[in-house]
Amino acid sequence: MERTYVKSLYAGCESFGGAEVELRGWARSVRDSKNFGFIELNDGSCQKTCQVVLDREKLADYDNIVHCGVGAALRVRGTIVLTPEMRQPFELHAKEVEVEGTSLPTYPLQKKRHSPEFLRGIAHLRPRTNLFGAVFRIRSQAAFAIHKFFNERGFVYVHTPIITGSDCEGAGAMFRVTTLEPGEKDLSKDFFGKRAALTVSGQLDVETFAMAFSNVYTFGPTFRAENSNTARHAAEFWMIEPEMAFCDLAGDMDVAEAMVKFVAEYVHETCAFEVDFLTERVCPELKDRFEALKGGEFVRLTYTKAIDILKQAIADGKKFEYPVEWGCDLQSEHERYLTETVYKKPVFLTDYPKEIKAFYMRLNDDNKTVAAADLLVPGIGELIGGSQREERLDVLEERMKECGLNAADYEFYTDLRRYGGCVHSGFGLGFERLIMYLTGVANIRDVIPFPRTVGHLEY
Repeated sequence: MERTYVKSLYAGCESFGGAEVELRGWARSVRDSKNFGFIELNDGSCQKTCQVVLDREKLADYDNIVHCGVGAALRVRGTIVLTPEMRQPFELHAKEVEVEGTSLPTYPLQKKRHSPEFLRGIAHLRPRTNLFGAVFRIRSQAAFAIHKFFNERGFVYVHTPIITGSDCEGAGAMFRVTTLEPGEKDLSKDFFGKRAALTVSGQLDVETFAMAFSNVYTFGPTFRAENSNTARHAAEFWMIEPEMAFCDLAGDMDVAEAMVKFVAEYVHETCAFEVDFLTERVCPELKDRFEALKGGEFVRLTYTKAIDILKQAIADGKKFEYPVEWGCDLQSEHERYLTETVYKKPVFLTDYPKEIKAFYMRLNDDNKTVAAADLLVPGIGELIGGSQREERLDVLEERMKECGLNAADYEFYTDLRRYGGCVHSGFGLGFERLIMYLTGVANIRDVIPFPRTVGHLEY
């Protein structure tokens, strides 16, 4: 018999009334009341479950079935009986149950709430819970929406290298890639004959394709070897990085705003049950976030104006852990104050001091700030970092000198200015932070299937 999915039953249960179907899934709970048994079956197709009713008189192996254990893998054939008066609009009356895999009594997931901290220790099992089922289903749909957004706008998808010889940010916090034995220092004997590392960003590489295809993007894993053990940082994460030729900073912000709104709307439409669940169990204001994205444009605010607002807040009695002065790198508490207290919506912060931004960002006419734009959102802080890129070769080379970069390592990048350079812009979106924003989950470890953080390399 062809397999039926629980999602299909909920989508049109009326048409299944009296029909014989086969479900395949895992037991979320098993109850035995002597002559009748009840199994809550989930098959992964959606968040919801189907109640399977077992009748001792109709099932020769009844006792084996009701002792299969929570978590057991089952095939169930039977008849769908509509129950419109009940909380679940249907149930499956079993005629045949095949236990494909029993589950031991030590199975750690029982029918109760488990803390995210507990579940991180069993990351191989946590997708079976309601919380992580919702999170990772939303993650899947959001990833598809990203590709859909760019594809519909004619962007070319570029796979940029994971192993690289240059540091996009110039920060040096990179994971080394080497075949040398411990203690060996002669790089000429290494696999590439030079220092190599895992990429921190695909931006510089994808810019090269923007100079040929105009509008391109990359979406892949990136790595930061920062010793930062916070709820917002991971050593391995995914980045969406579009680059657009003949596009200035204003156009860059337009695309970033449209993309965030598109993905949020797509998730809201395709994962309505999951959003409802997370609003109830995790983040009461989650639905408000989705509604806020629909209403009006994002705020666009200069860094200098933001500093003035924060200083005024301090003067009015607001306490911040970190000081606020022009030239400082804003902290999460400052970013969240602007989005959650002042504007109560996403905010683009523009024109940062050049000293706290990367070398490739276009220098403004004041020679003090750069044409950068970070998107700050409620509950998270920084979600997107972007800029108009520096297209003037002489200015770019001077900025590289100021940052102490080796020009030879970036010759390919400066060549883009020698051979048909143009105004261009782009941004980087941390995918996990987007998922945190769309789910209300506060810790980045809980939106990545297998998180990589300082001191943790399980699985």
